[in-house]
Amino acid sequence: MLDGMSKNHFRPLDYFKITIFGFAIAALWGSLHTIILPLRLLDFVAEPEKNTYLGLLTFAGLIVAMVVQPIAGAISDRSGFSWGRRRPYLLLGTVLAIIFLPGIGAAGSYLAIFILYCLLQVSSNIAHGPYLAFIPDLVPQAKRGLASGVKGLLEILGGVALLYPIALFMDHYSAGKGDLWLWLALAALAFVLLAAMALTVLAVKEKPGRGTQLPLRSALSQSFKLDVRAKRDFIWFLFSRLLFFIAFIAVQTFALYFLRDVVGVSSPAAATARFSIIAVLGMLAAVYPAGYISDRLGRRPIAVGSGLIGALGVGLIFFFPTSYLMIMLCGGLLGISFGAFMSTNWALATDLVAKGEEARYLGLTNLATAGGGALARLIGPLIDFLNGYSPGLGYSAMFAICFICFVAGSVLLMKIKGVSTKVG
Repeated sequence: MLDGMSKNHFRPLDYFKITIFGFAIAALWGSLHTIILPLRLLDFVAEPEKNTYLGLLTFAGLIVAMVVQPIAGAISDRSGFSWGRRRPYLLLGTVLAIIFLPGIGAAGSYLAIFILYCLLQVSSNIAHGPYLAFIPDLVPQAKRGLASGVKGLLEILGGVALLYPIALFMDHYSAGKGDLWLWLALAALAFVLLAAMALTVLAVKEKPGRGTQLPLRSALSQSFKLDVRAKRDFIWFLFSRLLFFIAFIAVQTFALYFLRDVVGVSSPAAATARFSIIAVLGMLAAVYPAGYISDRLGRRPIAVGSGLIGALGVGLIFFFPTSYLMIMLCGGLLGISFGAFMSTNWALATDLVAKGEEARYLGLTNLATAGGGALARLIGPLIDFLNGYSPGLGYSAMFAICFICFVAGSVLLMKIKGVSTKVG
């Protein structure tokens, strides 16, 4: 438990203190994956292979994230630092991320970007895994839906707050107007990351960690251990979350190339930013009410509904792939879906974690989060392969896969029995 934040007197400002770092993480990866990397890779790879190389790059990075985040969480759970179990890792991971981030601009080859991107994933997940434990550390169960809603809200805002200015910078960069625009984009991300880390480290006052007698090797070996029979609900949760993230991340990752190749927009970075901003408006409309209602009606009904709305959004894009207006409207539907999903799904995760191992279990959710993102990136080679037979066919296949993932993920949620009723 943290000084000044007891579970009996959890204040409105405390929700902000324990979730602001998520704003910065979302800003970092949202901008890199959606705009900066797709355009930066065009400096090094052939046009017909751009989806393949982007998919393989981000696939590798997310595999790294899947490994690092649970380990960082497990080590954090067992730490005995005088200033807490979580904040030392936020400081270390953020400093390393800020060191590696300029490498995205300085790299002179695809291989260099590949290596630096993976190092950036390592460093950010050293911070991210322990950070995720703040909600189960602090928030009473009856308020975790609200806390998860605030977390989701800040992550949504972070994911879009810098998109439009960075899109403008990168459109100038891709038009050949100089590297300054790329450096401005990277500097903005570094500033936000540093500011959020400093605010968290200074504002959240942890009690000294209790430490553990468990040797480091044993702690690491148990990072991925999970009793499948005893935690069956958690297993269904992981598979469902995996499918949802395949769908969400596939749309986000290849949106810029889709808008350029199929819709034919003249400024793809700016169009991608507009699509993302419309999606965020939908997220903002859904994220807080969904978390609040899930505390009263239960997590599953809202989470299942979010999946069906997502299926509707990608289904409409599948049938109207060249209609710019329809695509933007579907961005709003996907935003509503993602906002409701982020609130209720994370609240469901905090309900299912094992007591005393909160950071490790929430790190294990990254097997689904990063794993879904990694599998989504493997759709890139499929897109390029099918586009070789018929222009746009690969993107149609992508949206069909996303539809199936949304529906299947919703069905799997229905198998979770332990927290089907209201919790507050």
